[in-house]
Amino acid sequence: MSQVQKLTLDNGVRVLVEPIGHVKSAAVGLWCKTGSRHELANEAGITHLIEHMLFKGTQNRTAKQIAEAIEGQGGSLNAFTDKESTCYYCRVLADEVTGGVDVLCDMMLHSLIDPNELSREQGVVLEEIKRSEDEPSDHVHELHLGNRWGDHPLGRPIIGTPESVSSFTSEDIRSYIDKHYRAESVVLSVAGNVDPQEVLKAAEATLGRLPHTKNDAPPSRPSGKASFQFIEKDVEQVHFCIGTDGTSIYDPEYYTLVVLDAALGGSMSSRLFQEIREKRGLVYSVGSYTLSYSAGGAFTVYGGTGPQHWPLVQELVRQEFDKVMKDGLDADELGRTKRHIAGSVVLALEGMSSRMMRMSRNELSHERDIPIEETLQKINAVTNESIMELANRILTPELVNTTAIGPISE
Repeated sequence: MSQVQKLTLDNGVRVLVEPIGHVKSAAVGLWCKTGSRHELANEAGITHLIEHMLFKGTQNRTAKQIAEAIEGQGGSLNAFTDKESTCYYCRVLADEVTGGVDVLCDMMLHSLIDPNELSREQGVVLEEIKRSEDEPSDHVHELHLGNRWGDHPLGRPIIGTPESVSSFTSEDIRSYIDKHYRAESVVLSVAGNVDPQEVLKAAEATLGRLPHTKNDAPPSRPSGKASFQFIEKDVEQVHFCIGTDGTSIYDPEYYTLVVLDAALGGSMSSRLFQEIREKRGLVYSVGSYTLSYSAGGAFTVYGGTGPQHWPLVQELVRQEFDKVMKDGLDADELGRTKRHIAGSVVLALEGMSSRMMRMSRNELSHERDIPIEETLQKINAVTNESIMELANRILTPELVNTTAIGPISE
């Protein structure tokens, strides 16, 4: 049975605690259900910039003191921005949990958003954008999603553009925080050796003051179509993404796509890895992944190959799509794939950070804890018939688009 305890403050902030008594540490996450898809067109990248700014000093701590308050006690501190959420998190020793909560809440509630710090951090993000563009193996994924979904909020890059990032003022930052960092959008989650009542007390003393306002409506479902985009660049390999629309986190075929993805490119034993790398030696890296959001998702095959092999690699990916559309997976492959997924899910529970992330995402998406037994049951319930039906719906040539960066012209 699940050990997750859910407590809700009077203003609507949710507090999740999973006590794990046999460890000597804890993972603390402070989440806000706002990401790049909540931004207006002229706000591109502001959520990510806010993530940076919350580390730059509060009414109570300088930027250095924020870092020292966690790292000086043996912990670690970080954050990330996604399409639909932002997370500030730390790993701490068991007796430093309330201190970790205090630091994260201080960052969220009392950040100064100093104009001079903002100017410097805008420079940092501009360098981050340049770095991404200099790494075609990274940049191709962002280009691919934008190529597929266009101006849809889920198709925009999380990091924004140089023009948008440079334009933000301290007032813009504060206005966005006031609008989106609200009580019903915030979740505090802790997994590890922790007393739930201590966490609740720390949350009430800080997050209990957050205002409550109305939630945003989810966006419309993005829809892509077949296209080919090649960006010529002086690099050694063709870095590519070949993909189609996937499932949302709420679609009944969600776990069917999880199994299909794992079989096609999710591991070293997957079809794409075995056929393109192991059997033919055409790539160093090849695989696939899914992205699932509240309103739609994507399935993508990625890799890098020499320009002389690029036409053959495209053909081989198409062949694997056609095979799974026609025949699906044989019984042995289906069983092995399910066991691989189940093993990955269970093994992740060995880490406190993974536990914290899992229960937080379940709460943000489904507003409940999803027991591991329920997840495993849904994985095991996937049939070959459902895999073939989904494959024939999403992998047809007229729905698949390709994005590539490489040294040859189209």
